[in-house]
Amino acid sequence: MNLENILAIRGKSGLYKLVAQSRAGVIVESIPEGKRFPVNQTGNVSALSEIAIYTYAEEVPLAEVYDKIAQKEGDQPTIDPKQCNEQELRSYMDEILPDYDEDRVYKSDLEKLFKWYNLLRQHDLLKPDQEAQEEEASEAKEKQDTPKDTEDGAAG
Repeated sequence: MNLENILAIRGKSGLYKLVAQSRAGVIVESIPEGKRFPVNQTGNVSALSEIAIYTYAEEVPLAEVYDKIAQKEGDQPTIDPKQCNEQELRSYMDEILPDYDEDRVYKSDLEKLFKWYNLLRQHDLLKPDQEAQEEEASEAKEKQDTPKDTEDGAAG
């Protein structure tokens, strides 16, 4: 899943697509509305590809968490954080990522996580990363094409 050009901007709700870079910052487009506007360099902008969820062992990239939600939900939305209490959010998170660090992942983090997932899914932006799919297909083809039982790679 490629979340590279999807941005969260501190102080603004929702998510944004990176449209272009300028000398003063970046031009973004609001995912729900499609409105474009500049964000200066001092604005706190985070790429979703750089965001991770704390676990007791490591940090799990957001894309991996979203993959797990997608596997659980299929092509359906996940829970609506506006209609869930903290217990329900944490219970769902336990199903997705059982070893997440409950002390370092706050209710507000979970609300954003699920809200963003539903927004990205609604706008068809949760497609698996095409490069990853092509790489997997290429590796599978190489395994099929590799001759077996040959000496020093020479056939015949």
